[in-house]
Amino acid sequence: MLPCRPGVIPQQAPFYHGVASGDPLSDRVIIWTRVTLPLDAVRGSQTTDIDLVDSMGQAVTFDSTVTVNWQMATDVNFTNIVQQNSTTTDSSTDYCVKVDVTGLQSNTWYYYRFSTGGVYSITGRTRTLPVGNVDSLRFAAFSCSDFQSGYFNSYNDISKRNDLDAVMHLGDYYYEYEAGGSDYQNDTTRLHPLNHDAITIADYRLWQSQYHLDLDQQAIFQQYPWIQIWDDHDVANNSWNSGAQNHNPATQGSWYARKARAFKAYFEWLPIRETAPGNDSIVHRNFKWGNLLNLIMLDTRYEGRDSSLGSLIPLTNAYLTNPNRQMLGPAQLSWVESQLSDTSVQWRIFGNQVMIAPLDFGGSILNGDQWDGYPAERKRVFDYIMQQNIKDVVFVTGDIHSSWASDLPHPDSTYVAATGAGSVATEFIGTSVTSTATGLSGIQTLLLSGNPHIKYLEATKRGYLLFDVNKHRAQGDFIHISQVATRNYTTSDDAQWMNVDGNRFLSPAPTSIPPRNTNPPLVATTVAINEVPAENMIVLTCYPNPTDNEVYVQYYLNEASKVDLNVYDLKGALISHRSEQQSHPGVFNTKFYLDGLAAGTYIIHISDGNKVLSRKIVKSK
Repeated sequence: MLPCRPGVIPQQAPFYHGVASGDPLSDRVIIWTRVTLPLDAVRGSQTTDIDLVDSMGQAVTFDSTVTVNWQMATDVNFTNIVQQNSTTTDSSTDYCVKVDVTGLQSNTWYYYRFSTGGVYSITGRTRTLPVGNVDSLRFAAFSCSDFQSGYFNSYNDISKRNDLDAVMHLGDYYYEYEAGGSDYQNDTTRLHPLNHDAITIADYRLWQSQYHLDLDQQAIFQQYPWIQIWDDHDVANNSWNSGAQNHNPATQGSWYARKARAFKAYFEWLPIRETAPGNDSIVHRNFKWGNLLNLIMLDTRYEGRDSSLGSLIPLTNAYLTNPNRQMLGPAQLSWVESQLSDTSVQWRIFGNQVMIAPLDFGGSILNGDQWDGYPAERKRVFDYIMQQNIKDVVFVTGDIHSSWASDLPHPDSTYVAATGAGSVATEFIGTSVTSTATGLSGIQTLLLSGNPHIKYLEATKRGYLLFDVNKHRAQGDFIHISQVATRNYTTSDDAQWMNVDGNRFLSPAPTSIPPRNTNPPLVATTVAINEVPAENMIVLTCYPNPTDNEVYVQYYLNEASKVDLNVYDLKGALISHRSEQQSHPGVFNTKFYLDGLAAGTYIIHISDGNKVLSRKIVKSK
């Protein structure tokens, strides 16, 4: 199998998308997987044999409820199981499984797995948060993981290191663009699923499925608990509460409907906890590491943001200077102030989508999509920090596909670069996982000379931020990946900056973050765990069902094959036929259109020449 295409490992059946955990607290953590129900194997050209068979040979119904068992143990062999139970999933959640496992011990590593029909998933590893006196915390932070831009080598590198407590994704977990769309790097084996942007719930689920099939992504999910927030590309580019640059209501329908569909798929497919049952619109939340740190995750994109401005906006622009302009919204701003005022912790670390440091470009705002486009809201946050005399505040940010370390000057103060006087807090921006550089390299010298509060800028490299906090300092090391065009990469620790306890400004760190060997061994990524027959073709999705018109199919080929896709009526009459010649292995995506057909039941056949797989589809209108 070519390693560049998202892959399917047959021995993981029916848990092809791996496992994940996230949103750890001191007594609980979310665990996640997805079950792929097989299509029926049809003999010859029969079209009435439509029963489905699971991996154990038992008949199931496509839209049935599936029971999935889960276990949580303190050892990788599951000899000391501390929690176990069963749950159900069905097509309403795309057969994803999310369990909030409670009753756990604080500061403890756990191992978890799922099973159905006696078949087990791979094993995941996770950790709960500590309470009381905590000396240190270490995590990796990253953002902007565009499948079409290259290999997820940062994920691969992080999954192999064993010195973290958690990982943090700061948005643009996937990109909504069509196959070959924005940031595509001409690698035909790393294309998005379809030839249009993600719009429908089926689209967003298909994008999620493809990203989860990437083996580097599965590896990092398997080893560490995730804490993440969304950004614009998780719905549509340069979005705000009531619209987006990459949304056209005339051709793509209601913005609110599109946003709701993306949110639903996001919460289905990722190990993130709802703030209230059924609430998939709020992602601002916090995580406390004892008395050391409060990690405050913001939503600067959808909850309260007014419409985004473009680029090169004059500082005198009336809309820019409007004092009522909002980035967080009143409810979230009030919550942020309460988190800042928590005196039970030493450090307040913000997980933040877009750059908060001011960036003057010859008297203009270079990018109005950042906090620069919302100066009144930024000032409200900075004013509160200074009025309450709150120190040890750090913003950890993504979005801009480059690496930055900055002081954060207050707009009413005179900033002194030599001493850091006038700074409110500090910011570390980690670069993208794959998304290409934003064209800043040509103006890097100009940006640094005109913005003395910026201490470090690297505008061309991909990678992640290694972030380590103890009682003396919060340090960020900029880990860069040599390339994402192939999987042959090296890493380098290119810069080290820190915020010393009690300071509001950055200093050069004397050394790189030191090695740490306190974690248990990584879980094995060997996945030959289930006995399954050798199959060339596996169908991963065939939905929605019922459907108005479109049927999405995502399938995997173990070798290059011609694939025939046929639609029959219940009497066996062939209604439509299409062939797709795939010249290499991997995951492929296609669509059926049932235009002109009357409402009723039809049968789809998918064949690789050796085997015919069948599914009954109901056309609703």
